[in-house]
Amino acid sequence: MSAAVSSTTPHLEEELKNKATDNNNVGGEPNQLPCSDGANSDVAEETEPEADDDSKLESDRELDLGPQVTLKEQLEKDKDDESLRKWKKQLLGSVDMSVVGESKDAEVKILSLTITSPDRPDVTLPIPFTTDPKKSLFILKEGSQCRMKFTFTVSNNIVSGLQYTNVVWKTGVRVDSRKKMLGTFSPQQEPYTFELEEEAIPSGMFVRGTYAARTKFVDDDRKCYLDVSYYFEIQKKWATPQ
Repeated sequence: MSAAVSSTTPHLEEELKNKATDNNNVGGEPNQLPCSDGANSDVAEETEPEADDDSKLESDRELDLGPQVTLKEQLEKDKDDESLRKWKKQLLGSVDMSVVGESKDAEVKILSLTITSPDRPDVTLPIPFTTDPKKSLFILKEGSQCRMKFTFTVSNNIVSGLQYTNVVWKTGVRVDSRKKMLGTFSPQQEPYTFELEEEAIPSGMFVRGTYAARTKFVDDDRKCYLDVSYYFEIQKKWATPQ
């Protein structure tokens, strides 16, 4: 009995080992880990274009703004609906219909640049500048406190994200660059006024001299309403009024 058992045991052990080996071999070789270069990478490659298509469709939806209409048409549409009329007034603010035209594009005119300082009377320069472009437009006194103020009008439509940029060079080297978001403005006959922050004019012999500047006004759509270059000076004293 014991001899029979001992003779069959090796066969059972071998059979059990073979079954275990067969189970491990299901779907591939023994102990083989899935790799990124196999079927998984093919699936990833197939799904990536779908993600790109989705993002492209989403981008197309964002760019599809629908038909554009003039502000006048927008205001007169559904004017008998009191709730919509109040909502538009809240959204658009007070709009002067006398300066709303048939154009879909806003029209912005920069009227003047004013330099204010506690040390002297305000200097207002109409735009476009009428002085010789090769001469200095104005003179700033070193060490003084100054503020620039612009006046402008808006007509036809609402201008969104009006932005002021100014870059200054001395002897070809950029010495200052600033950008200021002015905001969104609706059409009106009365000019808007926007004052920049007060700034201290630097002083010293290396500061004095002639500077070149470029001023631009653009909106959210990158439409440019003013792009003007000019010269100014920093000197020991204010210019003598003429």
